[in-house]
Amino acid sequence: MHVKRDPSAAGTRADRQAREASVGLTRYFADYAWLGGDRVAERVLLDVDAERISAVRAGADRPADAVHLAGVTVPGMANAHCHAFHRALRGRTHRGGGTFWTWREDMYGVAERLTPDSYYELARALYAEMALAGISCVGEFHYLHHGPAGAGYRDRNAMGEALIAAAQSAGIRITLLDACYLDGGVGAPLQGPQLRFGDGDADGWAGRVSELRPAPHAKIGAAIHSVRAVPPQAIAVVAAWSRQQQAPLHFHLSEQRAENEACLAAYGRTPARLLEEHQALGPQSSAVHATHLTADDVAALSGSTTTICMTPTTERDLADGIGPARRLASAGCALALGSDSNAVVDILEEARAVELDERLRTERRGHWGASDLLGAATADGHASLGWPEAGRLAAGALADFVTISLDSVRLAGTEPATMLEQLVFAASAADVRDVVVAGRRIVAEHQHTLVADVPAALDAAVRAVTR
Repeated sequence: MHVKRDPSAAGTRADRQAREASVGLTRYFADYAWLGGDRVAERVLLDVDAERISAVRAGADRPADAVHLAGVTVPGMANAHCHAFHRALRGRTHRGGGTFWTWREDMYGVAERLTPDSYYELARALYAEMALAGISCVGEFHYLHHGPAGAGYRDRNAMGEALIAAAQSAGIRITLLDACYLDGGVGAPLQGPQLRFGDGDADGWAGRVSELRPAPHAKIGAAIHSVRAVPPQAIAVVAAWSRQQQAPLHFHLSEQRAENEACLAAYGRTPARLLEEHQALGPQSSAVHATHLTADDVAALSGSTTTICMTPTTERDLADGIGPARRLASAGCALALGSDSNAVVDILEEARAVELDERLRTERRGHWGASDLLGAATADGHASLGWPEAGRLAAGALADFVTISLDSVRLAGTEPATMLEQLVFAASAADVRDVVVAGRRIVAEHQHTLVADVPAALDAAVRAVTR
């Protein structure tokens, strides 16, 4: 694959960033910062040594050489579930109603058109959009592996490597969750665009994914697309590979009632119990959606300490339903958050939607504190993706953090005592002012420092795969 570079990215802010790096600038002064707990700290000095935070001091005076982070600074946010190419569908699938299954046909239409180069361009633009929204790490649930009709590329991982390169170009971290996808439905062969997803069998998947290599900004994980797409014996192979590699394992779970019905008819058990039986649940695992669960399913997921990744903006966009997030959390499951189809790219919106959806279900407020929801957006999301050293502002942690401006109409009147609540329940991606990943600013004063014109890049990339 030929990875293109954007010469226009070398703008004023990028030049300034390079100058800062050349003089060894490693200090950031935050007006406010969330260091954990239910309150923000004031006047926080962050010392950064290479890619890690070396010291954190609250109540500090602002040094003359420190970069001023104007607003409230939080750890970088993790987008734990993303399908990059779905971004091309934003706003294009709403006329005429329909269901998840009719939307899926539109998604297949985009999948048919993508090449490694066009996928790189689309993902690079999307990941830059994510950076502007305060996302410092993405979990890319990747199943578009091969060429048209399933023909292999000379490099069997050309599509996955395009995604890894795109994340690097956009300045964020990535966990490539390479998905096994073997069937077009329970017991049905792959057809049409689905042929691009398959590796023949689970051993073929394992052989290909084992050729992928991590990078400083990239980790390799595994994914079981769903029990619809991966038969039981193959589930066991993918789970075993994940354990051997000590890699994250993600899977779609019970997003649709029809999935549950097909699994019960074929195997006599729910998707969660089928995954448990083949050792796919556990502390390295994350179940995405987990929308339509039985009490027995909740027990299996919590008993195995499987993380639950909620994607509320996609779940409401596709009319999936509202998952039992509070029951799962109360039972002991950690929660992570994802943008999934990228109908919306705003992890703060995903965080508050978890609480607001539960309010709609129960007609009661206050199921999570703001700090709990922010934890799902940061530390727990990073842990789900295999980056436990990220997602917190502490000495030794990765130097990934986000500053949210307090001067918009959304946050006017914010005060320290309730700043976390105002941040989680009122702020949006548009309020992100600065983003630092691995100790370097990739967003400065609301502008991306590596991709000069993110809207133009998105426009060109989307048009290239939808015309």
